[in-house]
Amino acid sequence: MDVFKSEFISSSPNVKSCPFEFIPEYPFIGRSNVGKSSLINSICQKKNIAKTSRKPGKTKLINHFKINNSWYLTDLPGYGYANVSKTLKKNIDIIIEDYFLYRKQIRLIFLIIDIRHDPLEIDLTFISWLISHGKRFTLIFSKCDKLKNEEVQAQNYITKIKKKFNETPKYFITSSKKKVGIKEILTHINDHNNL
Repeated sequence: MDVFKSEFISSSPNVKSCPFEFIPEYPFIGRSNVGKSSLINSICQKKNIAKTSRKPGKTKLINHFKINNSWYLTDLPGYGYANVSKTLKKNIDIIIEDYFLYRKQIRLIFLIIDIRHDPLEIDLTFISWLISHGKRFTLIFSKCDKLKNEEVQAQNYITKIKKKFNETPKYFITSSKKKVGIKEILTHINDHNNL
């Protein structure tokens, strides 16, 4: 699938404020500073449609981007060590949980993992939550340009998830910088659009 049109639609403080239109929706989420905004920019083929920052935790709302007039890509706040107050962190956690529990348009969740790290407890906790709530998800390993043995690292990660949860999620290895894996993700989305 080619992206011929991508546009920012809205930023919503909660799931009730999200666009009403019932079309397939694909949320992108990950720990703070995993390269989510850069990945979204690569998928949308626009340099700054999602704001990037050297300071983790910039995204604090649910951001909707409409792609090819037919589906939504959703940029969610990162979880983890974002430099925010405890009150704001709690509010962000509520936003994320409510979105996943009540947003009926979600077709598939993309969970972004920095490929340079072994499974972190916060990622495993989030994966456990997704599985326990019956949520379908695909892993995206980001920043593969910063690692030489990216396939081995990804396989090790998947093996540990399978051992812990008895699940073997599909995954993609990506680099926003080198545009690796972007076409494969778009093909995967297109396949789910046609389900």
